[in-house]
Amino acid sequence: MASTEVSWKLADHPKLPKGKTVAVVVLDGWGEANPDKYNCIHTAKTPTMDSLKEAAPEKWRLVRAHGTAVGLPTEDDMGNSEVGHNALGAGRIYAQGAKLVDLALASGKIYDGDGFKYIQDCFEKGTLHLIGLLSDGGVHSRLDQLQLLLQGANEHGARRIRVHVLTDGRDVIDGTSVGFAETLENDLSKLREKGIDALIASGGGRMYVTMDRYENDWEVVKRGWDAQILGEAPNKFRNAVEALKKLREAPKANDQYLPPFVIVDESGKAVGPILDGDAVVTLNFRADRMVMLAKALEYENFDKFDRVRFPKIRYAGMLQYDGELKLPSHYLVSPPEIERTSGEYLVHNGIRTFACSETVKFGHVTFFWNGNRSGFFDPAMEEYVEIPSDVGITFNVQPKMKALEIGEKARDAILSCKFDQVRVNIPNGDMVGHTGDIEATVVACEAADQAVKMILDAIEQVGGIYLVTADHGNAEDMVKRNKSGQPLLDKNGNIQILTSHTLQPVPIAIGGPGLAPGVRFRIDVPNGGLANVAATFINLHGFEAPSDYETTLIEVVDN
Repeated sequence: MASTEVSWKLADHPKLPKGKTVAVVVLDGWGEANPDKYNCIHTAKTPTMDSLKEAAPEKWRLVRAHGTAVGLPTEDDMGNSEVGHNALGAGRIYAQGAKLVDLALASGKIYDGDGFKYIQDCFEKGTLHLIGLLSDGGVHSRLDQLQLLLQGANEHGARRIRVHVLTDGRDVIDGTSVGFAETLENDLSKLREKGIDALIASGGGRMYVTMDRYENDWEVVKRGWDAQILGEAPNKFRNAVEALKKLREAPKANDQYLPPFVIVDESGKAVGPILDGDAVVTLNFRADRMVMLAKALEYENFDKFDRVRFPKIRYAGMLQYDGELKLPSHYLVSPPEIERTSGEYLVHNGIRTFACSETVKFGHVTFFWNGNRSGFFDPAMEEYVEIPSDVGITFNVQPKMKALEIGEKARDAILSCKFDQVRVNIPNGDMVGHTGDIEATVVACEAADQAVKMILDAIEQVGGIYLVTADHGNAEDMVKRNKSGQPLLDKNGNIQILTSHTLQPVPIAIGGPGLAPGVRFRIDVPNGGLANVAATFINLHGFEAPSDYETTLIEVVDN
C-alpha cells in the first residue's frame, strides 16, 4: 500500500484514556534464564527490575525475541538488536536478513536480480571478491550461504574468485575460525579442480578489522581496506588456515580481535587485492557492521581515512544496508519493505516522541525502530538524542557505559512534559555481555537497573505509564552449556564463556500511576513476541492498533 493511500487516523481505545506520558524502555541483551552464577542479571543487584517482576504478576510476563517471532528462519536462530527493534517498532513480523537470503538462494531468484546482473558484467575479465563474516552464527552471516553463493557465482560465469574472511568468536565459540576456514578452503579447492581460480585473499578479526559500526572507529575499517583493497597487512601467510593457527598462538588471542593478514604467493605478492574492473559483494545480511565499509567502497567523496586507491569496481551488498541513504545502491536481495510503523502512526495521531540512546544503540531506537528508515517522520513532532559512546576501549573497561546519562536524558524529557512517548535503549547488558567478562557484565546490569529507576521515578512524578522490555537475551547466560544445561568446560577444565545472544525470552512489564485500573496482561496470547509490543504501547497511548498489527498483550477488565 502506498503511503498516499494509508489512513493514518487511529481509532480511540474504548477503555484507555489519551494524554498520558508513556516511557518505552528497551534493555538491550536482557533475557530471562534460570538463576545461577553465570546469569549476570540474577547475580547483579537490580532492585528496580526485581520489583517489576515481583510486585504485580499480572503486569509482568515474558515474550519471545528469537526465531520466527522476529522473522528469522528457525527457532534455533538467535534474535538480535536489529530484527528485535524492527519487530518492536513495526508491530508485525517481517522475513528478515537470513531468511530473505535463504529464500533468494533456494529459489535462484538472487541470480535473476538487477544486483547480481550488475556484478556479473565483471566476471569475464575481472575478479569476484566476497567480503564477510566467516561463521555459522546466523547473526551477521552464515557459512552455508557463502557456500551456495560460491557455487551459484561459478555456475553464472565467475572464473576468478577471492574471499576476504572476517573471523567471529562473538556469535560463535572463540576458536572455531580455524574449522570454518578449513571448510571454506575445501570448497575452494573443489572449484580449483574445475579450473576456477578461487582463493582466500585476506582476513582478520571482526572487531578489529572492517566490522565497526555507527562510525565508532574508522581505523577498524581502514585495517580491512588496506588488506582487502591494497593487499597490505602486517601479517603475510601462504594460506588462511596457517594464518589463523599462527595468529591464535599469541597470548590472549581471540577470533574477534585477530590482526589483519593477507595471503601471498610464492614470490610474496598478495593474491587478491581489489582492482579496477573487479566485482565486490559484502556477504553479511545484517546491516549495522557493513555500512561503514559500504561507504568506503561506494562514496567517491570520502574523507574518513586515506583510501590510497579507490578502485573502479562494481559493488553490491547482500542486502541494502541503509534504505534512507540507498546504501549500497546495488544489492543482491531486496530488503523487507517495512511500512506503516508504530512511530509513523503515532506522529500522525499527535504523539510527540523523544528517542535516545548512546551511539552503539542509537540506530536501534531510531533507524531500525522506524522500519530501516533514517531521519524523522515529522521533525516538529520528534526529537532524537545520541549520547557519544566511549571509544578506544572495550566495553568491559567502562561497563556502566552511558546508562545513567541515558536515564538522565529520558528523565528530563519526561519531566519537561513536551513529549507523549519517551523511548530509550539501554545497551549495557548486550555490549558488555559480548565481551564475555562476567564481573563487568554484573556491573553493567546494575547500571542499567539504576537508569530504569530514574525513568520510572520521573514517570511517577508526571502520572505517566511505563513499558519496560528487551530486544533479545545475552547477559542472563554467559556460559556455553551442554544439552542437559550444564556448563561446558574446555580441555583445561575452564568454563567456556558464551559471548553471543541467547534463545531466551525477554521480560515485559507495565505500570505507573497513569495506567488505568483493570489493565493487565492477557493470558490468551501465550506465544506473544516482540511484534506484539507495538499494539500494546499504542493502546497505552489511548488508541486501537492498526488491524493488521500483531495483537496487543493487554486487556482491561472491569473491577
